Amino acid sequence: MKITVQERVFHFRQPAGTSRGVYTERKSWLLSVSDGTAVGVGECAPLPQLSCDDLPRYAEVLRRFCDDVERTGAVDYEAMRNYPSMLFGLETALLNLRCGARLFDTAFSRGEVGIPMNGLVWMGSHDEMLRRMEEKLAQGFRCIKIKIGAIGFDEELDLIRRLRQRFSADEVEIRVDANGAFSPEEAFGRLVSLSQLDLHSIEQPIRAGQWADMAMLCRESPLPIALDEELIGVNDPAQKAQLLDIIKPQYIILKPSLHGGMRGCREWIDMASERAVGSWMTSALESNVGLNAIAQLCSAVYGDHITMPQGLGTGQLFTDNIPMPLEVRGEQLWIIDN
Repeated sequence: MKITVQERVFHFRQPAGTSRGVYTERKSWLLSVSDGTAVGVGECAPLPQLSCDDLPRYAEVLRRFCDDVERTGAVDYEAMRNYPSMLFGLETALLNLRCGARLFDTAFSRGEVGIPMNGLVWMGSHDEMLRRMEEKLAQGFRCIKIKIGAIGFDEELDLIRRLRQRFSADEVEIRVDANGAFSPEEAFGRLVSLSQLDLHSIEQPIRAGQWADMAMLCRESPLPIALDEELIGVNDPAQKAQLLDIIKPQYIILKPSLHGGMRGCREWIDMASERAVGSWMTSALESNVGLNAIAQLCSAVYGDHITMPQGLGTGQLFTDNIPMPLEVRGEQLWIIDN
């Protein structure tokens, strides 16, 4: 078995704004695994200053893990628990090598059904965000996810209020993602204000690591809370169980590149399900290589009849994305030729 690693930089069609900053480009490492007769491809894409394996010498560490797989023919999952983006890339490439384009035998992977997605509205000025909301609605999305925390909270409330005045909660589901932008002191009041607009949930209202404050919010908030960044770096099963038991969130959101690769996400989902905690999957701004793998994993985990919108709408973000047989039809992602 031979593994090659290629560094690749992808460029956003327009700056992607979050409360942590603005992305204009995205660096990934593409893996090609060959056994002499076939080739499998995967993507390792840590998010700068967010991934627990965003390391200064990332390429060197990744190469060592690839060397280990070349020698043994298998992934050492315990050794790679703290390197989720590297693990995800290797898992994807080995599955692709072994199974071909159909990583999992599901209705989605066979091109028979689509997966519903949320339409993502990036941060920007008030007018920019309003225009992006209109574009998503025109494209057929009936679940809108709005990034908040960069402009004034009153302006963000006005945007959401405008949308809710036009569409009831039965017509359009609204999710918001604060990316930890609120302070613990202001968070509860803001959650109360947001809850009056019939939202589905808010993602990560305060920054990660404040378990006592987050547990209080999950207990007292009138608006369901979903954890994302909170899960990053929590890779040991006992620690995962402790987080879920202490904070008791309503939802968790899984990104394989951030939350343990394919195996780690399955672990999170199983533990959450045991505690009646809901979940869905999203991409972490990977190229189509990673997005394709996440979508197929999503169909394997949640089954052939997914109704919860997933965060898989990032395939059109880059000017120089890698071609994949993925197609957005209305609010659904489809595999069109597998």
